[in-house]
Amino acid sequence: MPSFRLQSAMEYLLTYGWAFLIIAVVLSAMFVLGVFNPGSLIQNSCILPAGFSCLNYYLYPNGLLSLNLEQATQAPLNITAYACTSGSVVTLVPITPISSQIYLPVGANYTITMNCYTSGSTLATLNPGQVFTGTIGINYTEVETGFPHTAYGKIAVKVT
Repeated sequence: MPSFRLQSAMEYLLTYGWAFLIIAVVLSAMFVLGVFNPGSLIQNSCILPAGFSCLNYYLYPNGLLSLNLEQATQAPLNITAYACTSGSVVTLVPITPISSQIYLPVGANYTITMNCYTSGSTLATLNPGQVFTGTIGINYTEVETGFPHTAYGKIAVKVT
């Protein structure tokens, strides 16, 4: 009776060789599509306290954030200062002169353009596709009562 060990070994290598080749092609395709890049898994998010919402927001490579802010508080308000930073401590930049403060009636929205900063006063310059996560601060005064308030929110946005 002839020995079929060599034929059996060749069939084994050929079968598993094709399987390894298919796995390598699938992994290569997944790598090219960015499945293994954690930055591609992050979704843009903007979370503000009750009374405010982010309708649209974009961060440009030069660190400029364009934020369309909607207010749904019970009274009209004046935005007196705002800021964006990657840290949890926000230094709000007052709007001067006072006549330039942003007036928002109930249910209105306004697009604010502000610079986002990393640590200290370093402008957040990022490459397209990179993700910026940080804190947004908004100082406002209710028009009817004159009471000042500060609202803080979180933002995570890919640079466009």
